[in-house]
Amino acid sequence: MRSKGFTRRAFLAASGGVAGMLATAGTGSLFVERVAAAEKEGVEVSPAEDLMREHGLLRRILLIYEEWVRRLGLRQDGEAGSLAESAGIIRSFVEDYHEKLEEEYLFPRMKKAGSLADLVDVLFRQHQAGRRLTAVTLRLSGPQALRNSEGRRRLSGCLRQFIRMYRPHAAREDTVLFPAFRSIVSPMEFDELGEKFEDKEKELFGKEGFEKMVESVGEIEKKLGIYELSKFTPKI
Repeated sequence: MRSKGFTRRAFLAASGGVAGMLATAGTGSLFVERVAAAEKEGVEVSPAEDLMREHGLLRRILLIYEEWVRRLGLRQDGEAGSLAESAGIIRSFVEDYHEKLEEEYLFPRMKKAGSLADLVDVLFRQHQAGRRLTAVTLRLSGPQALRNSEGRRRLSGCLRQFIRMYRPHAAREDTVLFPAFRSIVSPMEFDELGEKFEDKEKELFGKEGFEKMVESVGEIEKKLGIYELSKFTPKI
């Protein structure tokens, strides 16, 4: 695999994958040192790990959607543009990029290998359903629709359906589909797919496209008052 310097996969490797990211979050110099070491060594991780990382971004938007369900129920809007912005990230990054990669590169190979064909069919149908829900969310997240009680009710129901579907959807891909996919392709093909994924990301979103998406989601979380992780710690 050709080296591209400090790629996104190098960033993940620097943190030791998802577990390493959690362990090093907020540790300052230790994290920076690990990132620098990965950059120097040109370390890269797998395309499956890239997809799982993108699921982390999706899960943060699900949290934003949950906050909006709460606010809609209490008739407390605030930061109305944040919902449309979040749905826009779902549309552009999750549906038109992440899911398209799965549909173009993962799903056909799984079915051709006769592996998890039924699961792949369900996942594909859920992608289609998710796009319909996102279209409704984008339509109902404008100021005028939010002032309408029926529109608010429909929007809340749409967000709930999206959350309910995508939590198990992402979890099943992470724990079943991606491990199985790794077993049906050669190491060379696996590496080549990683390069294709990264090239596609740069084509659509520019350099460090994923990191920019994470920053955007973080800003939305701050506007809604749900950015600080400590707020989710139960007081027991």
